[in-house]
Amino acid sequence: MILEAATLDVIPDREAEFELAFAQARPLISASPGFLGLDLSRCLEQPGRYLLLVRWATLEDHTVGFRQGPDYPRWRELLHHFYDPFPTVEHYASVLPDVAAVH
Repeated sequence: MILEAATLDVIPDREAEFELAFAQARPLISASPGFLGLDLSRCLEQPGRYLLLVRWATLEDHTVGFRQGPDYPRWRELLHHFYDPFPTVEHYASVLPDVAAVH
């Protein structure tokens, strides 16, 4: 499993609009092959900042399958105009097993 992590800084006073747009965009990503789930969390210290964590089966499921797939232009249209600055997206692979899964 690959974990995609992005810190999303939303233009001030557009948080509610962003959250509605994200709810519209979520089915686009969740329909993508290799998508395993996501979590969108709002920062408590900086209310305009969000942390997006997306679980993918493989790196290519995100970088090729989703980003080069037919639904990405609509995703971009719905969400990209909310970000300032544009987010950096990084991918992570687990090096330790999930403690909850082990016990």
